[in-house]
Amino acid sequence: MNREEFKAKFEIVSKSKEINDIIDIIMQVAKSDISVLLYGESGVGKEVFAKSIHGYSNRADKQLISVNCGAIPEGILESELFGHKKGSFTGAVEARKGYFELADGGTLFLDEIAETPLTTQVKLLRAIENKEFMRIGAETVTKVDVRIIAATNKDLQKEVAAKKFREDLYFRLKAVTLHIPPLRERKIDIEPLTLHFINKYCKNSNIPVPKLTNEALEILINYSWPGNIRELKNTIESVLALNNGKVLTDEHFLSLIPQAESFDNSRNLPVFTRKLPEDVDREIIYRALFEIKKDILELKEILLKQNEFEPSLNNNTFNDEEILNMEEIEKNTILKALEKTHWNKRKAAKLLNISERTLYRKLKEYDIKIW
Repeated sequence: MNREEFKAKFEIVSKSKEINDIIDIIMQVAKSDISVLLYGESGVGKEVFAKSIHGYSNRADKQLISVNCGAIPEGILESELFGHKKGSFTGAVEARKGYFELADGGTLFLDEIAETPLTTQVKLLRAIENKEFMRIGAETVTKVDVRIIAATNKDLQKEVAAKKFREDLYFRLKAVTLHIPPLRERKIDIEPLTLHFINKYCKNSNIPVPKLTNEALEILINYSWPGNIRELKNTIESVLALNNGKVLTDEHFLSLIPQAESFDNSRNLPVFTRKLPEDVDREIIYRALFEIKKDILELKEILLKQNEFEPSLNNNTFNDEEILNMEEIEKNTILKALEKTHWNKRKAAKLLNISERTLYRKLKEYDIKIW
């Protein structure tokens, strides 16, 4: 099996070098029983990689048991991992196998491993090293053959330094460490992932696959995706559920992406702002008034040169003909921004320092057509 076949089998959608390098390592180590530690922000797909490691291993015909250590209350985590005997504590009305026993012969995926209490970490280390443990209330050990894959979104070295994670368990888990980069650092993957999620949702829902416009794709690529692949998937599915048209446009996504991107010209770095519609409208008016003031000053210079200047222009009053309707000011400012950006809506919105959503609303309000 080559890399592309591996990606197709385990539904790993990526064009980035970083992910391809990770897959190459997985294909090398999956056949062994060595422990693997997956680092990555929430939503990057750590479980997908854990499943691919198990699926490509010699244990693929056995179970992969996934455990979210952060989702299980501290008081019952030990029982969930190692099981218990009947009557060993209040509520233990029958004997129960833990995840280690259920994963015997297969793979145990310990997600959010950094959330494991220190008291449980001691028993976890012993179970991993000796491949044996004792159920709660039992007097004999239970032996198991389990391959361990762990995952975390925290820096375990810092957790060790802060005495929140055992150093010996950390070294036991990090035999092979894979860092999965966030989606914002591999934007080349956004397009194939988007198309994959669209096709998969439409197939499962038995609906026609809509076309994705270039403007819509541009918005997706330029968003930072703090929730990573999980957020992208949820956004795509929400748009498809709310719209049954044949085309997905930028307007469909602007209504769901919570933050509008603007640029800090002093630093040339993208920043994110959250603005209310009233604030946005006020900014348009301020910018328009600034432009009108510049035009009046230019006109004043021309009239002075032509000796046609009226004394009334020396004061701060204007006659009725010089006062423009505020709607006309706003409309003209938007048209100027569009002309300057060659009718690129995204660039025009940035020039005006407003969100694209507000720009679309104003285009409709003033019946401005863009071909």
